[in-house]
Amino acid sequence: MALEQLISADSHVVEPPDLWQTRTEPRFRDKAPRVVRNGSVDNWVVGDEILIGSVGGPTQAGRRYTDLGKLSIEGSYEESPLAAYDPDERLKAMEVDGVVGEVVYSTIGTRLFTVDVRGALLSACFRALNDWSADFAAAHPDKLKATAAISFDSIPDAVQEIQRCAKLGLSGFVIPAYQSEDKHYDQPEFDPIWTAFEDTGLPVGIHSGSARPGPARIGSFANNASVAGTAAFRATQDYWPRRSVAQMMFGGVFERHPKLKVGIVEYELSWAPYFIMMMDMAYEKHRYVTEITFRNDRLPSDVFHQNMFVSFQEDALGIALRDVIGVDNIMFGSDYPHRESTWPRSRQVLTDILSDCTDEEKQKIGYSNAARLYGFN
Repeated sequence: MALEQLISADSHVVEPPDLWQTRTEPRFRDKAPRVVRNGSVDNWVVGDEILIGSVGGPTQAGRRYTDLGKLSIEGSYEESPLAAYDPDERLKAMEVDGVVGEVVYSTIGTRLFTVDVRGALLSACFRALNDWSADFAAAHPDKLKATAAISFDSIPDAVQEIQRCAKLGLSGFVIPAYQSEDKHYDQPEFDPIWTAFEDTGLPVGIHSGSARPGPARIGSFANNASVAGTAAFRATQDYWPRRSVAQMMFGGVFERHPKLKVGIVEYELSWAPYFIMMMDMAYEKHRYVTEITFRNDRLPSDVFHQNMFVSFQEDALGIALRDVIGVDNIMFGSDYPHRESTWPRSRQVLTDILSDCTDEEKQKIGYSNAARLYGFN
């Protein structure tokens, strides 16, 4: 059976050039993200001219199929599709791709996690972004579900922003893939944030390219590939969300917050079966170094299946191992309008990858898992 409906659980907006200069509170505006023109290239900077990347690569969806040689990291807003930030134009692009709904993450905003922007400035930047994201989705609430970016730098600010964004009608959240060596998600000081997330009933995404600055971490989407080791970092960046989730798992976050839903987004799938197996092995074979005993004789794999979700784009190997991951935990994402997006061939790509799946599995992975988690009708 062909896919009857398709939801992209991982798409993006590319923020309009005036977003932060019109929406950020005035006292932070001179440090807020802004566009700097360099010849024919539009670069985003923040703070004291900290580069957070060009608008080019994130707006080149479809070019991989028509003119692979013209894929570029750099570009300008004149070359970018309006669908990157206009909700009416977005619906037209979705129709071309055969997609009936999208969960949208930020692009430039997510990059702010990866550079040295902290404290009150980061929180102010996210408030402005979250306001705009809510407006974007509100234009077509049955088709578009937007996520809110949350900083952990200030626990009271984070709790307040989580509650505010839920009232604004945002449908989920995004947090850094990794905090730091001395600030782990399982530490009790962060429990008020997990409680606030849990109280909203909304999912929390850990998205690729969002690890906070620190040793061995590169802002790989914010530096226009100008830093040595960027390609190697991108190829191995699934380490950081695995590290964070393992800390949450064995630190008891999901035991203390059993209704919390956390997703690892845009890292494909094939890492997950091995990770799940290793967590179970660590728990069963090395309990003398394990900090926790799970209730009701559960294993980490049971907790993963209950509390976690994952999204993929083109991972046939991961789909072959879908029973280990959990078919109810897997969702597709087109990554529109980024240059690696499957747009406008998402249906064709997904149909091929799911060719060995049952009709029920196709429906869950292509549509109903995302509909259930993000509240699509």
